[in-house]
Amino acid sequence: MPEISASSEMRGVYISTYGCQMNVNDSERMYTLLEMQNYNPVVSPEMADLIILNSCSVREKPVHKIHSEVGRYKKLKSLKPNLKIGVGGCVGQQEKKALLRDIPILDFVFGPDNIDELPQLVDELDSGERVARAKFHHQEPYQIQTLVRNPGVSTFVNITKGCDNFCTFCVVPFTRGRLRSRDDQEIVDDIKRLVDRGVKEITLLGQNVNSYSSSRGMNFSSLLRRLAKESGIERIRYTTSHPKDFDQELVDTMAEFRPQICDYIHLPVQSGNSEVLEKMNRGYTREDYLKKARMILDGLPGVSFSTDLIVGFPGETHEQYLETLSLLDEVPYESIYAFKYSPRPFTKAARWEDQVTEEEKSRRLTELIEKHRKIAFNLAKTYPGKVLNVLVESKDERHEGVVTGRSTQNKVVHFKGEDSLIGETVPVRITKAFPSTLYGDREQT
Repeated sequence: MPEISASSEMRGVYISTYGCQMNVNDSERMYTLLEMQNYNPVVSPEMADLIILNSCSVREKPVHKIHSEVGRYKKLKSLKPNLKIGVGGCVGQQEKKALLRDIPILDFVFGPDNIDELPQLVDELDSGERVARAKFHHQEPYQIQTLVRNPGVSTFVNITKGCDNFCTFCVVPFTRGRLRSRDDQEIVDDIKRLVDRGVKEITLLGQNVNSYSSSRGMNFSSLLRRLAKESGIERIRYTTSHPKDFDQELVDTMAEFRPQICDYIHLPVQSGNSEVLEKMNRGYTREDYLKKARMILDGLPGVSFSTDLIVGFPGETHEQYLETLSLLDEVPYESIYAFKYSPRPFTKAARWEDQVTEEEKSRRLTELIEKHRKIAFNLAKTYPGKVLNVLVESKDERHEGVVTGRSTQNKVVHFKGEDSLIGETVPVRITKAFPSTLYGDREQT
């Protein structure tokens, strides 16, 4: 851990976060580390002495956002000459010194593997030098204690970092490195400390959490079993799973420790066509995926499913796209995250010439989302009348006397209740349901 800064002057830090839950967790870690250096989180860039853009480069749009957002700070920098601006995350790793070259007002760039070096990096800026630090630590053990200022009821815990799958559309191995797993004992101890601070639910994070493998040979199912028995945590979630690594052992483990291990699985399929999946280097066919989905639904009745989908992958024909569309009729996805394919640097697919036009990608995406919207509303109709156990996370700021929590199916639930219920698990009978949000009344026991 870094030493606390000798300076007693509190300065403001503003972090703008793009991308996945891992980036959100990384930003919280940055805030905690910088707090040790006497930086206080502020709510706007105008209040900051230090601005960090924690970026994502999995898709093209966030990269453009980085250039656009930094450009908006040009006037602010002229008004506050001592303001320091940096870019971290995947774009920082991917672009490295090119960002410093192309954006003159940037002071520093760093990658995901260098977050713990951030306090020292910021200290170096006082010399007036611009800094780029984006070096992988592939050969080192993955050791990281969860750092969170105010964990609240629910928080994230990283268990893996990086990825070895090299899907042809994905930049993650080039921005977060090869797969590394934390020691299982460290994870148990980490979660116990969070439980002591009042945390009731943790979400295990990784690019592919079910690829987890400890130095002692413990797989993901064994890790879940150990956490359920030893950590003292009330609820366990995890994301994201890879279909090729999802097996019967994992289903059996979830069933055994249900509802402590929550009834929600995010299982990205990306495409419903086997030929496209092969070009993507996903390691399974449509039939393989459907077989695993049936295995999960049979072993965990009532489980909530979500997925990722890409339309317009290079060479994807209309007929192949229709197989993705038809997949929605076979797997009851309560939510989907659908995107147009965008070429990413270093990936194989970016070099292929048979790119689908933007107009066709947009048409396919609109049709896919509209079809799923109707399916999601129909699936939501199954919830009214059910009693769900809701872990209360906060009060509803919009409505007096209403609290908000989540069910084990990862549904946000609003119901009338006192603030004293925060941190408690409450049975709620659902009265009204929408695809991602439910409303109900507290069930008296």
